[in-house]
Amino acid sequence: METFLSQLGAGSPVEAIAATLGVAYVVLATRQIIWCWLCGIMSTGLYAGVFFESALYQQAALQLFYVGLGVYGWRQWRSGGAQGTPLKVSNFRLRQHVAAIALVVALTVVTGWLTERFTRTPMPYLDAFTAWGSVVTAWMMARKVLENWLYWMVVDSLMVVLSWRAHLPATTVLFTVYVVMAVVGFVSWRRAQRLQQAHAVA
Repeated sequence: METFLSQLGAGSPVEAIAATLGVAYVVLATRQIIWCWLCGIMSTGLYAGVFFESALYQQAALQLFYVGLGVYGWRQWRSGGAQGTPLKVSNFRLRQHVAAIALVVALTVVTGWLTERFTRTPMPYLDAFTAWGSVVTAWMMARKVLENWLYWMVVDSLMVVLSWRAHLPATTVLFTVYVVMAVVGFVSWRRAQRLQQAHAVA
């Protein structure tokens, strides 16, 4: 956290605010507090401009998707469960994981090639993979799929590299924090799921 705070001044004020809101988002999400979505909407709205200025066009487009997903996530967490109840933690089946990964890889190849050919994006395939990986993983989070945190560990680790090479210091530290928080989130949600299962049996 001290490193994160020290890096806030190294980037633009907009990046600093977006990164701070991003930390608030993931901290609240690990605790299943619904206000995480409001922080996420504000953070991603700001990051759309930050990434566009850094020529990370797929990341910029992803942020706009996140704004809409934030509204969807809020509604799902509040009343997306059975009979309008709050959503509970669930799991993906193996075939769902295979389908999700195959989709991300296929879209990465297509959009990575297109951006490499028609834009000045410096890291087209890494940009594409992290963008599409984030789309799938964020949807999993909105549906409270436990394994979303495992996916985030991979995506956020690659975002550390992407942000560093794009000269976004606060964002680099932000995604480093995200990797750690993904571990915390997985443990927290798994504990909550076990309590759910225990109550269901009782």
